[in-house]
Amino acid sequence: MQSFIYSLREDASIMVDGLGSFLADAFHYLTLFAIGATVAWSAITAFMGMLSRGHASIDDILLLFIYLELGGMVGIYFKTNLMPVRCLIYIAITALSRLLISDIQAHHQPDMGILLASGAILMLALSTLAIRKTPDNAEKPSA
Repeated sequence: MQSFIYSLREDASIMVDGLGSFLADAFHYLTLFAIGATVAWSAITAFMGMLSRGHASIDDILLLFIYLELGGMVGIYFKTNLMPVRCLIYIAITALSRLLISDIQAHHQPDMGILLASGAILMLALSTLAIRKTPDNAEKPSA
């Protein structure tokens, strides 16, 4: 009798673990799809705005690059289940570059904000170099 109860408990545990894994995977894929769809929708909306204005500024083009990197990051995460940290850094560099260009176009004079944004871009660029040169990535080709 005790063996039967133990066997029943084991079977129930395996079934519940399988169901939990299925639900976690379903949530994972549904969330990734929602994020990817939101990025695509935002990129299309931004592009349609550029078409309706009849021109694209450098801000608009950099924004499209941000959307491109976000979409690529979602795709990489979807395929590998690994968060590509370098993509996040590239997005931050592009966003800071966009901020820097907007600030310069608006104020036309040097100030501390330009120096801080430039320093942040430099630190992010150096961090990508550090990530590429880690022992774990030394023998893998960089993407």
